[in-house]
Amino acid sequence: MKKYFAQLRPLERRLVVGVAVVLVIVLNAVFIWPHFKDWGNLQTRLTKARSELARNQAAVAKIPALRAEVKKFESEGEFVALEDQSVNFMRTIQSQSSASGVAIANTSRQLTRTNDVFFIEQVQNINVTATEEQLVDFLYKLGSGASMIRVRDLELQPDPARQRLSANIRLVASYQKNPVSAPAAKTKPSTVKAK
Repeated sequence: MKKYFAQLRPLERRLVVGVAVVLVIVLNAVFIWPHFKDWGNLQTRLTKARSELARNQAAVAKIPALRAEVKKFESEGEFVALEDQSVNFMRTIQSQSSASGVAIANTSRQLTRTNDVFFIEQVQNINVTATEEQLVDFLYKLGSGASMIRVRDLELQPDPARQRLSANIRLVASYQKNPVSAPAAKTKPSTVKAK
């Protein structure tokens, strides 16, 4: 190549160098310059991937704590069989109302909601008549203990004689769903050859 370049006249040499420079510029314009931003894009993608990896690793690190929380929720409250839940709920309300001196004037039909992962909710609307102290005692004792009963709605007004309070109360009780037992592991039958 050097020998060929040395045989050329000065004008031809300039022309070859000029063509080579133009060829290098064209090749750079076609193949290299469009990819200048690729390094920045790669750095951006790498940063996003690293942050997603860190977020996923943090979520994976929380798995033992979340499992412990799930076990806590599964063991919370008293377990009542599904068929006994509505009876148990109404029995708890009636026993607490008689203990607190609250008169239940009216009850509605119970509703059951099952869209929670761990609990089945029983909803009961009741109308009661009581003094302030009796009503507070009734509501406080319903919510304490392992009964898992809480008041969702409460409407208060004085009774017609203005001696007691009349209250419309929506009570909600949360009962554990039946625990799902893991299927028993299947064992392979042993194959023993008789001799």
